[in-house]
Amino acid sequence: MACLSDNTWVAPLSNQLADCASLRDKEHGGDSDVDGDTPSFISAASEQFRLERVFPVYAMGSSKPPAVVGSDLGDPIWDAVRQEAKLDAEMEPILSSFLYASILSHDCLEQALSFVLSNRLQNPTLLATQLMDIFFDVMMHDRTIQQAIRLDLQAFKERDPSCLSYSSALLYPKGYHSLQVHRVAHALWSRGRTVLALALQSRVSEVFAVDIHPAAKIGDGILLDHGTGVVIGETAVVGNRVSLMHGVTLGGTGKEVGDRHPKVGDGALIGASTTILGNIKIGNGAMVAAGSLVLKDVAPHSMIAGIPAKVIGYVEEQDPSLTMKHDATKDFFEHVAGSNYGRCPRATGQCPETKDDRH
Repeated sequence: MACLSDNTWVAPLSNQLADCASLRDKEHGGDSDVDGDTPSFISAASEQFRLERVFPVYAMGSSKPPAVVGSDLGDPIWDAVRQEAKLDAEMEPILSSFLYASILSHDCLEQALSFVLSNRLQNPTLLATQLMDIFFDVMMHDRTIQQAIRLDLQAFKERDPSCLSYSSALLYPKGYHSLQVHRVAHALWSRGRTVLALALQSRVSEVFAVDIHPAAKIGDGILLDHGTGVVIGETAVVGNRVSLMHGVTLGGTGKEVGDRHPKVGDGALIGASTTILGNIKIGNGAMVAAGSLVLKDVAPHSMIAGIPAKVIGYVEEQDPSLTMKHDATKDFFEHVAGSNYGRCPRATGQCPETKDDRH
């Protein structure tokens, strides 16, 4: 897929997108689906335009590449990024050079992302120009990565309340950056370029404090919120539309070889500082509470917590990762505390004194 040409912004983004939708309706006889299973891009008659809802195919994690990417209708994600960057440059002139170099001077999202990643990871012996060539070459020859970088960008914008725009999601979050470098490293690993893939993994670990083995398989529409302390092992598999908070470990249980890391299903939500060990399965739509230690398989759409983790309930949402509702109510905690009171001998006065208690 070649870079999409940069068109000058004559009308607001909402008008351009509405025109695109109108054009599509005319070309396909007013049908809402182009191929029968592809969601309609946007209604031309929509009165209240909301930028974050323009790309439902991204938010839902469709397995089919978005029809608008690389088509005559352009790339709406890239268009939104450029428009936001222009507005930001007007509001903060001191950032105009940075925004121009990072976004506005490039022809497509792949080129801009390659520039951003290479400048964040460069060092005196690993030059930014070399890294940019590597990233750009891999992205432009891999349709799967082209789709994934957009799905991930949408995930950050939709699910992270601190992410204010698509352009900020592209420029700043190290969770997004480390994830995209992994995608390039995984492609290189799959092509037999393991030395370069491991070098990228090492550099990401140094700069972002995120350690993802290049052989790990990660789906699209992923939110790696904050990213700090995330460790994903070699044989781990992460499905589509998964949200992982900071400090999550998908690790092994020792020095065993072979398939030894967790498999996380679609739509799962993994809380902060969660440790999941061994070749176990986290079912689709499951939710793992923060600080849990998971050592056994988790059924789909179940809610687990504790050390070791146990089932404490079930999730109503199909994909809790999209709602990001990973809190428990006060009533729930009071119920759990009440049901456990009396089980500890100390609570009933039957707990033997320890040496520290006697002093």
